[in-house]
Amino acid sequence: MVETNDGFKIAEVDLKLRGPGNLMGTQQSGVLNLKIADIVKDATILKTARTMAMELLEKDPDLSEPENRFIRVAYQELSKDSTLWVNIS
Repeated sequence: MVETNDGFKIAEVDLKLRGPGNLMGTQQSGVLNLKIADIVKDATILKTARTMAMELLEKDPDLSEPENRFIRVAYQELSKDSTLWVNIS
């Protein structure tokens, strides 16, 4: 981190060193153990997935198209629980 004053590069190194901390709280250090991905190692595929999800929702915001039925059903099941965000890690 002493090689640059670029805040984005410093933040990336900090993320790799300390982890992302608590998603919904104020903790700034720690380990976030996602069940399906490593936020640092899988950053590229996570960005791709986010982009694809945003494109899908732009085209079909209600997920009403037949090909999106399974995504809609899965989301509805997950959103029944008011502690949805707790299930991320």
